[in-house]
Amino acid sequence: MSKKQKDIFRISAEAPAVLLDHTVDTTQKMMTAFPENPVVKKTTDYWHSLGPGLTTGAADDDPAGIATYSQTGAQYGFQLLWLSALTFPLMAVVQEMCARIGLVTGRGLAGTIRLHFSRRLLMTCTLLLFAANTFNLGADLGAMAQATQLIRPSLSFGWLVVGFSILCIGLQIFTPYARYSRYLKWLALILLSYVASTLLAHLDWGNVLQHAVVPSITFDKDQLILICAILGTTISPYLFFWQTSQEVEEEIAAGKTTVALRRGTEKLAIRKMRLDVWTGMFLSNLVMFFIIAACGGVLFSHGITDINSASQAAEALRPFAGSASYSLFALGIIGTGLLAIPVLAGSASYAVAETFRWRGGLNQKLKQAYAFYGVLIIAMLIGLSINFIGLNPVKVLIYAAVANGIVAPLVLALIILISSNKRIMGAHVNKHSTTFIGWLVTCLMTVAGGAAIFSLF
Repeated sequence: MSKKQKDIFRISAEAPAVLLDHTVDTTQKMMTAFPENPVVKKTTDYWHSLGPGLTTGAADDDPAGIATYSQTGAQYGFQLLWLSALTFPLMAVVQEMCARIGLVTGRGLAGTIRLHFSRRLLMTCTLLLFAANTFNLGADLGAMAQATQLIRPSLSFGWLVVGFSILCIGLQIFTPYARYSRYLKWLALILLSYVASTLLAHLDWGNVLQHAVVPSITFDKDQLILICAILGTTISPYLFFWQTSQEVEEEIAAGKTTVALRRGTEKLAIRKMRLDVWTGMFLSNLVMFFIIAACGGVLFSHGITDINSASQAAEALRPFAGSASYSLFALGIIGTGLLAIPVLAGSASYAVAETFRWRGGLNQKLKQAYAFYGVLIIAMLIGLSINFIGLNPVKVLIYAAVANGIVAPLVLALIILISSNKRIMGAHVNKHSTTFIGWLVTCLMTVAGGAAIFSLF
């Protein structure tokens, strides 16, 4: 071998290592430059500004919601895609009112209702919320176990449900709130798996976008009930209570440990909250859009129109959309369950604790708030037991929808009355347009609740 050939061989052998060295060196230089990069800085600041609104919006896309959206796409294709655009501003306005109540009053929603309305009314709301949440908990735990079995069929359904229950209880009770809230925030990004799984399905995007902006409805009984189900699963009472309580938790984490210190807020805090809430609700409805699109473009077009669970939707997608789309859909069910279950159990605990004036909150340690955490554990245990008593998962979701359908209009009316009361809200009272949209949502939810009850007969 000549010297020239040896040099070529040596250079060829060195090439991968040289490339790796340059890559590491360039990456380090870029990382050093990031703090000075205004685009990166703005993105980082934006991420840090997000909190309760992001996690609340993400928790709305729980496995029960995913099942509803999957059925919508499977049964009607792209026809009802426009609902994702309709529900976005409606959700955002409602959740913004809830967050503003928490910031201005320094109390959770149940605590504020207790001060300004009858105890009997509050007890009714709390009881219905607890019932709806436990049914949803049971459905979501079962869906997570089924989704895990799609990936690892050898795992036991029963042990998976128990394992997920223990994990969720342990995280809520034994993880400090500051760290736990960060977990929930990052977990919200699991929703992007639905965006990815849909993009991998190779849809006709011209047709998709047309149905997203042009409303279409056939007024048949099944479609009307499904529309009401979508409203019920996107504008849910547990989100109202969670949003308000999490705004209070953030204030407590910032050192405002008494109601007196938390009472009142500033315009800057309202602006930050509004950005957070609208971002969270946008993410929630974006995911709804992509799930309906995926199931409409894949399942409906292949004649698969009956979907009863999120895991069934994932399994049905596999032969047509491929293993990657199937796996992402299944992982999304598990991730959204881990996000939504703490919100369902936590919102029930907040409502009960505030109703009876018990000490509570995720900022408290176990020994400081036995009653609060006791309610959380009871809700989880009831949800767990639902998976072992032979109830049909679809029936469980219907029962939850009925409870939500009754309590949602009632709680919405109270939210509007509180947030539009200048004596309570001061300078941060509702604008007329906000109040109008609030009452519009209340009317829609009353119709949705009536349809949920009607579906039982």
